[in-house]
Amino acid sequence: MAAKPSNQQLQSKEATLFRHLVQNYETKQYKKGLKAAEQILRKQPDHGDTQAMKALILSNQGKQDEAFELCKTALKNAMKSHVCWHVYGLLYRGVRNYEEALKAYRFALKLDPDSVQIQRDLALLQAQMRDFTGLTASRQQMLQAKPQLRSNWTALAIAQHLNGDLAAAEDILHRYEETLKQTPWKGDMEHQEAVLYKNTIIAESGDMQRALEHLEGVYKNAIDRVAVMEMKAEYLLKLEKKAEAEKAYRSLLNRNTERRAYFEGLEKACGLDRSKKEDQAKLLELYEEYASKSERRDAARRMPLDFLEGDVFREHADRYLRRMFTKGVPSTFANTKQLYADPVKMETIVDLVKGYSEEEPYTNGGAEQREANGGIEKSESSKAVSLEVIAKNWSLSVNYFLAQHYDYYLCRDAERAQQHIERAIEISASKTDYTYHMTRARIMKHQGNTAAASKAMDAAREMDKSDRYINTKCAKYQLRNDEHQPAIDTMGMFTRKEAVGGPLGDLLDMQCVWFITEDGESYLRQGKYPLALKRFKSVYDIFDTWTDDQFDFHSFSLRKGMIRAYIDMMRWEDKLREHPFFSRAALSAIRILTLLHDRPELVKGGHMNGTGHSSAEKKAAAKARKVAEKAEAEKKLAAAKKATPKADDEDAKKKEDADPQGTEAFKNIGDKPLEEAMKYLSPLLELSPKSLAAQVAGFEVYIRRKKYLPALKCFLAVRELDLSSPRVHELGSRLKLALKADSTDLPSAVKDTIEAAFPNKHADEDIAKHNEHYLEKHAKSAPHVQAVIRVRIVADDKSAEKSAGDLNKTLESETVALEDALAGLSLLDDIEADTTAKEKYTEAARKRFPEASAFSAR
Repeated sequence: MAAKPSNQQLQSKEATLFRHLVQNYETKQYKKGLKAAEQILRKQPDHGDTQAMKALILSNQGKQDEAFELCKTALKNAMKSHVCWHVYGLLYRGVRNYEEALKAYRFALKLDPDSVQIQRDLALLQAQMRDFTGLTASRQQMLQAKPQLRSNWTALAIAQHLNGDLAAAEDILHRYEETLKQTPWKGDMEHQEAVLYKNTIIAESGDMQRALEHLEGVYKNAIDRVAVMEMKAEYLLKLEKKAEAEKAYRSLLNRNTERRAYFEGLEKACGLDRSKKEDQAKLLELYEEYASKSERRDAARRMPLDFLEGDVFREHADRYLRRMFTKGVPSTFANTKQLYADPVKMETIVDLVKGYSEEEPYTNGGAEQREANGGIEKSESSKAVSLEVIAKNWSLSVNYFLAQHYDYYLCRDAERAQQHIERAIEISASKTDYTYHMTRARIMKHQGNTAAASKAMDAAREMDKSDRYINTKCAKYQLRNDEHQPAIDTMGMFTRKEAVGGPLGDLLDMQCVWFITEDGESYLRQGKYPLALKRFKSVYDIFDTWTDDQFDFHSFSLRKGMIRAYIDMMRWEDKLREHPFFSRAALSAIRILTLLHDRPELVKGGHMNGTGHSSAEKKAAAKARKVAEKAEAEKKLAAAKKATPKADDEDAKKKEDADPQGTEAFKNIGDKPLEEAMKYLSPLLELSPKSLAAQVAGFEVYIRRKKYLPALKCFLAVRELDLSSPRVHELGSRLKLALKADSTDLPSAVKDTIEAAFPNKHADEDIAKHNEHYLEKHAKSAPHVQAVIRVRIVADDKSAEKSAGDLNKTLESETVALEDALAGLSLLDDIEADTTAKEKYTEAARKRFPEASAFSAR
């Protein structure tokens, strides 16, 4: 290695200070580190390594721009310093620019090929970027440098496994085992995990026989007993060794009789098929064998209901429901509602439960109770108490089941549900059991009465103030009713009192995704787009943070030897943004951003006041908003004063929100809303291609960007996912209208591709006429009528009166749902309907949904 220039060599005193500087950085004593750096730079102002370390500390203090400038200066002063290039890579990694970080690491490694730290950071970054080929090469070099470390062998095997080279991964683990001079002791967790990991690699390669033989060799010494038992049962089943597989699954069921997967495996091992009627009797006998062993077993009694039919189903369902109602199990409906997918079974169940409501409770389920304790006779008073408990459980359970049944979306009857839940609450004398009160609030929510639902859920919360579950449920219902401050106050009962920013700040720090998403959706309903988008951006950032958190586990899992869990985590992270909360936040953000593209004037106000309001009303609304914002700011200031942060002042300043209302961020994206929308859309289309909502969102973005081929791809995906969806007609018509408007500017290849994808039917028909013909076919379906009206909007058909009339007619349909009626109300704003048309629609909707808060007097 070439000697350093004289201005880059430190004297003894400064060299000692530099070592202290590095230690201060590693122990996060940043103030001391900056002081040491300043002392060195006063003596040698052009010392590149010191400038680089100072830049690294500044970066960790949140001063990214200053850190990059200083690091670039350090590189000018010491271009051939591996420290400077390493720090440069760390800075880029900090801002998630992994490509540039990778380049810097590689250059640093050229300058110092023996640096373990740089090699390790490079390998971690390659794992993060899923560059498994590069990771394999890096791990190979690290193994050659230090072959005595087991973690280096395991890390190379992981890299080869993730790169798809299963044979090489197995070979590396086998070669390490051969180097061992003595067998590791049974409690060596790292060795046991490596052995089971090797077995999973053999199984993934498809050689089940060899995997089974290897597992048999390590079976006795394995620490994770359940895992090896499950693996053995699975291998035996795949190898068609059914007798041995049956024995393996029975052993698993002896450990856990409530695991459905074990029963399903046992069915296959016994050669029984649920779809064959001749096997159903044998299956029932099998399940009754396990049910008879203990009165407490539920899965063996519940699972036969999945495949039994007719009178046999009725008989078994009767026994199961009577048992559950006698015991007073509140989760009975939740455990049986999956059966409602079959209308016949649903009808049978509700018929049975209705019959129970008319029976004398003392005669139901009493046999089991009276036969308890091996036939020992009870005293008369004991029997009376026992029968009284049975009677109460019976009536309470039957009414609670029927309340949930009539609240279920497949058989909703709000009036009956309300009657049964009130009866259940009347029977339940407990002052702390909020279960039935919570269901009453849920019924009100499904009626659309968000205000009453919020109030009822808060009353349920008051019954047990120490319960976190009901606390979060209450906050959720308050947000559904657009009560932001009460929701924050409710959550504040369980957040840290010293948190900077009060309860909301703590919820953001704790990455409480459900609350942030619900809060954003509430602001979206109110038309407060800057705040809504700010919340959805917070959710997006949380998922980014979860992705970055992998860095900690790339090395941690190797240190602890948890290899199988690490592989599972890597595969889970690859599909992280499939999560429903990411989809909800992304779809809502895209909706705001497309609206911002259509109405750029929203940047100024950031609020949708609607149409048909007078200037005086608008001024009053603006004034009210200012007053509300001022009050909210004062509340936050008071909360901040009450908070006593344990962190130092710099950390508190770092957490301070410079844009609490989100207005500045909203203005910054005003010129490029569709570019911002692509950030949310790309992971949606990549990881949730089977989501109809994601494909529709993709179409909305691409059609506005005039990217017609991707828009066509989204349209075709929607058509493939659900051909009967009204979105197919709407998107197809809108795409044709857009192509017609831009036909002169389109390349011929694009035209040919698009024309080939569309069916010839209606090709020569006027789109407006085809739209009206579609309306005639589906006049009684609210979603179809709304699709027709959206096509009219794009076609510049300004017949608002006609469209408002068509929307009113949909409310007369028996099949119209509350969600359809709310969508129609929103659509009236899009067609710029006058106040009279809105009032007429609202009045009709109020008659159809009298409890819905959205249609109350406006």
